[in-house]
Amino acid sequence: MDRLTNRFKAALAEGRQQIGLWCSLASPISTEIVAGAGLDWLLLDMEHSANDLRDIYAQLQAMMENATHPMVRVPSDDAVTIKRVLDAGAQSLMVPNVDDAEQARRVVAATRYAPRGLRGFSQAPRAARFGRIPDYHARCEAELFVAVQIESRRALDNLEAIAGVEGVDGLFIGPGDLSTSLGYLGQQGHPEVVRTIEEAVARIVKAGKHAGILTPNEELARRYMAAGTRFTAVGSDLGLLARGAEALAARIRSGV
Repeated sequence: MDRLTNRFKAALAEGRQQIGLWCSLASPISTEIVAGAGLDWLLLDMEHSANDLRDIYAQLQAMMENATHPMVRVPSDDAVTIKRVLDAGAQSLMVPNVDDAEQARRVVAATRYAPRGLRGFSQAPRAARFGRIPDYHARCEAELFVAVQIESRRALDNLEAIAGVEGVDGLFIGPGDLSTSLGYLGQQGHPEVVRTIEEAVARIVKAGKHAGILTPNEELARRYMAAGTRFTAVGSDLGLLARGAEALAARIRSGV
């Protein structure tokens, strides 16, 4: 594959499950470490972490040695932020809290150059390897993967309309916010939440789009994959560090 091919998007088009991990530590060192762990993709989070654009830039650089694909979750549907993250070299984006088709169309427009959208033009950004990919601007749109997050009752009500927006490649269930919206704060494993998520996944698949989710619960992860998710995040760098440190401390203390 050449430097512009989105391996993640190509794998999904072939029907291959893509296993991912959330990255919230805002460190190119920790991101480089987990990028070599054999995962298919990493989510570099700008919504619920200390990551800013410089942090994302450095983590994109840190991942270059590995085949693991970076996806960036921007903090909102702000077109300026989306433009800057794309120029930094991200090919796969996740946008949180998309509630209807009109908002989804605005998100897609922010990723496209005129006349198809409103992304600002930069002659030689990092995404074009500073001008070393001469056909970047002509080809980049086809290699972008745009995922919007379904995180509310309203989004569920509008799911098919959102999925029908041209340029939306994937719909990613946000179980934390969705469970809250459904009245089950902090209860992502509640049977009603799980049932609703499985139904939403089936609707996404029926609409012809890729379904995704994040859950650190391995049983639920396998259940959602069986239901049809194709880009499935199964934990986070923060969770691995916190739970791993706690388990080590508990093991050592138990023998003292």
